[in-house]
Amino acid sequence: MTSSDMEYLTIALPKGKLFEKAAKMLAAAGYQAEGLNENSRKLVITNETLKVRFIITKTADLPTYVEYGAADIGIIGKDVLLEEKKDVYELLDLKFGLCRMVLAVPEALAKDSLADYAHMRVATKFPRIAEQFFHDAGVQVEIIKLNGSIELAPIVGLAEMIVDLVETGRTLKENRLVETAKIQQATARLIANRVSFKMKFDRINKLTEALRTMVDSEVAK
Repeated sequence: MTSSDMEYLTIALPKGKLFEKAAKMLAAAGYQAEGLNENSRKLVITNETLKVRFIITKTADLPTYVEYGAADIGIIGKDVLLEEKKDVYELLDLKFGLCRMVLAVPEALAKDSLADYAHMRVATKFPRIAEQFFHDAGVQVEIIKLNGSIELAPIVGLAEMIVDLVETGRTLKENRLVETAKIQQATARLIANRVSFKMKFDRINKLTEALRTMVDSEVAK
């Protein structure tokens, strides 16, 4: 870590649904920069007065930036942390972006027991989470990794089941899929690089406690 790196606190934010709320929370805690928005063409957005740098990354990449120290801290969903399995500190549950990871099947294939789905195919963006879930249940399945339109897989016969992240479940209903198991609940988390956490402890801890106060205040309402 260079002297220049030590001078700044670098914060990674994910593109997508978590960005706006994450940026607002950080701004309320006093961490902001002019031009910070999800669609910015700038790769690094800096507030020289506060000595804070922001980088905006693809969701799945964010834990990697934090693990390797390109960012000191970041905000990312618990689902991504479980799937990517990066070596980072998880500092705080920010309690927003609530969604759930579920197993879903076409209505006609709904069964009473998870064991009844043995040897079927599962389409998912989260192969590690899916594999761990079925392994823990002692059920053997074939997992197919997809990057989008997971609900399409059962419709066209690519897979009998899907493991996916849902908020309201509306998309599942529109495609005549039903939840058969809840795998994991996920919310946004504040994470830190292990070296940065030690070298920049005071700054990271100050930010963490500011965010913790906000979260506790929200929960108390």
